[in-house]
Amino acid sequence: MMDYLNSKAWEGFKTGEWRHLVNVENFIQKNYTPYEGDDNFLQGPTEKTQKVWDKAHALIVEEIKKGIIDVETKVVSGINNFAPGYIDKENEVIVGLQTDAPLKRIVNLYGGIRTAESALEQYGYKLDPIVEKHFKLYRKTHNDGVFDAYPKRTRVARSAGLLTGLPDAYGRGRIVGDYRRVALYGTDFLIKAKQKDETMLDGPMTDERIRLREEVAMQIKALQEMTEMAKTYGCDISKPAETAREAVQNLYLAYLAGIKENNGAATSLGRTSTFLDVYIQRDMEKGLLDEKAAQELIDQFIIKLRLVRHLRTPEYNELFGGDPTWVTESLGGMGVDGRTLVTKTCYRYLHTLTNLGTAPEPNLTVLWSQNLPQGWKDYCTKMSIDTDSIQYENDDIMRPMYGDDYCIACCVSAMAVGKQMQLFGARANLAKSLLYSINGGIDEVKGMKVIPDIAPNTSEVLDYPTVITSYKKFWLM
Repeated sequence: MMDYLNSKAWEGFKTGEWRHLVNVENFIQKNYTPYEGDDNFLQGPTEKTQKVWDKAHALIVEEIKKGIIDVETKVVSGINNFAPGYIDKENEVIVGLQTDAPLKRIVNLYGGIRTAESALEQYGYKLDPIVEKHFKLYRKTHNDGVFDAYPKRTRVARSAGLLTGLPDAYGRGRIVGDYRRVALYGTDFLIKAKQKDETMLDGPMTDERIRLREEVAMQIKALQEMTEMAKTYGCDISKPAETAREAVQNLYLAYLAGIKENNGAATSLGRTSTFLDVYIQRDMEKGLLDEKAAQELIDQFIIKLRLVRHLRTPEYNELFGGDPTWVTESLGGMGVDGRTLVTKTCYRYLHTLTNLGTAPEPNLTVLWSQNLPQGWKDYCTKMSIDTDSIQYENDDIMRPMYGDDYCIACCVSAMAVGKQMQLFGARANLAKSLLYSINGGIDEVKGMKVIPDIAPNTSEVLDYPTVITSYKKFWLM
């Protein structure tokens, strides 16, 4: 790793622990420039951006009319399973799509085959028979594993709707990768760090150690596949980004690898704007970038994020009020040292709502604090009124718990970037539980006994101690 100490990519950056260990938070704290001004510096879209967005927007309108544009049925999801795709190659400053064409969706069978096949059927497609045959023959899906693990009582409770979870084949957790690491360090550096982790995981082969070694090996493989995928676009992410454009591009390609492979509620983006501002500021000071070009980088990055799609059933869309992907970016907030983490690039992210028009995705989320600069507060207020496209979360509550390098995953869940994950638990139908505690554990719609050892309460007037005793049996089952 010491070879990187003199890397051209890091020229002009203030040193710190980040130069020796993978620590993006330390890099940001040492190098970012807080901004306490107003929005007068912002620029409109460039001609290139307008051409790319016009084509992307036309496809989005077509998709709304048709339901989906297209699906790849002969190839399943994977980091490097698709040929490169473009919207308008000549004018794209930031490149990369989930498949070989914009808005063409991926079939992800790893969560569960049944729901994926149902989604295809409802949109008029059919999974390639060879893919279906071999996947069922050689692969156990996540959904199969879940149902194998369920005891009979859980399967009965789920069937009756006493317990409900997320739709089958849907990622059952929230995780936010630190995609910034690929831009700052390059995959070669990260692979070496992971190989060091793997070496440290030696000793008695306990179940936990075996699992961790397997996971680290998978992480190394993913970084290698990510590098190969980037090469198909003519990008070398094995080395640290040397310019702001490379920083945006490499960060996006890292995120793209995640959404090529995973269909989840919250494959969110993280907290990238202040990180990218370090590179933009450096290039501006070198005379390599002006404000128009800086905004172009962010506008085209956001265009790509607006095209993120997963193959889901129409019922899913009805359940969640649309076709959300929760590509959440957390903006602003305050640092634990008292400095604001608002930068000019935080403004540039929100300004995309002006340059490209309003949109629900990416889910631009402002981390709000009473100590934020007044100019940022005023701009956020203005943009909220104009666009109705901004989410707010309370930074003053979350910062003491998570530090100042946390982000929002999905819509409300805070976690440290790249260091934590959350698993979805089942939802308990409390109203149905109360009914069962009175009627003897019977599902009256399905006509089945769901909870054993509960006698019907035949009293004319319900007695609280009796009802609560039966009610508690549900959560001891």
